[in-house]
Parts: sequence; structure tokens; C-alpha cells
Amino acid sequence: MSRLGSMLVLAALLGTTSLGPAARAAAPYAGLEHRRVKTLSVEQVDDLLRGRGMGLALPAELNGYPGPRHVLDLADELGLTAEQQDETARLFEEMQARAMALGERIVAGEQALDRLFSDGQASETAIRDATLEIGRLRGELRAVHLGYHLAMRDLLTREQTAAYQELRGYGTHGSGHRRRSH
Repeated sequence: MSRLGSMLVLAALLGTTSLGPAARAAAPYAGLEHRRVKTLSVEQVDDLLRGRGMGLALPAELNGYPGPRHVLDLADELGLTAEQQDETARLFEEMQARAMALGERIVAGEQALDRLFSDGQASETAIRDATLEIGRLRGELRAVHLGYHLAMRDLLTREQTAAYQELRGYGTHGSGHRRRSH
């Protein structure tokens, strides 16, 4: 058999042995139909219901606006005063409560969107209304997280903010702009 013929036979054999993965690739959502919230992973639901940041505040975090949770974690290293620590804890609890309430509404919205389809009630208007509301809630959630980064930036001194950046591994770049001085 010629070299070209051998290559064609090999290609044909490889093609038939890879039908299993190819068939699996054609159904990437298989199994997701059993999830509690079909559009969200278990981890996403947990993050939303527990008020976690999920990277929503990265523009603030990476530009020198510390997050309350991480400031609390680094309180000793940052040399927070008792007043700063108390205010940071208050801000974190407030942020988390607001984020959890929004997270519950987002999860409920995703479930309602799924029900539109599972109950056969999906229409262009119903889908548009449901997805716009979910998007609005997600935007509000992001604004909540970003807003508390602003509050933290105003609470810390320049030195504490610089130390935070270093401790979080961001270096000195991305220090952002100060809104008030200490």
C-alpha cells in the first residue's frame, strides 16, 4: 500500500475511534437538566446566596480600592485601628446582607426563567422581561460590591492601601485615585 493509502486508512481508523468524544461534544449540556437552577452551577448558586464577590468588583480591587472582606482578613498586617476594624466589619456585614438579598432574587429570577420554558409559557415578551430583570439585578449586585470598595478606600490611609496592594500581590501599579487624604 502506498504511503498516501496508509495515511488515509489511519485517518479513517482515527475518525471512527473518536466518535465517542465527538458525540459527547455534541451534547455539552447533558446532565445540566437535573440542576436545581439550570442556568447556574452549584458554586454560582452558593456564591449568590452567600453574598460572595465572584470577581464582580475586579475593576475596584485591581485599581487600588480594597474590598471589606479582604481588609478584615488582613487587619493585623494593615495595622487597622480599632475604629477602622469596627467600621470595616460593619461595612462587610452590610454589603453581604445586601448582596445576599440580591443573590436570592437573581436565583429566583433564573428559576422563573426556566419555568417559563418548562411550563410552556415562554414568549418573546416574557423572556425579554425575565432576562432584563435578571440583568438589572446582576448590575445592582455588581454596583453593591463596587460601592463598598469605594467606602473601604476612603476608610484606609494611603499607606494601608499601598500595603493592601502589596499583600494581595498587586504591586504598586493600579493604585487608582484617592478621593480623600488622611
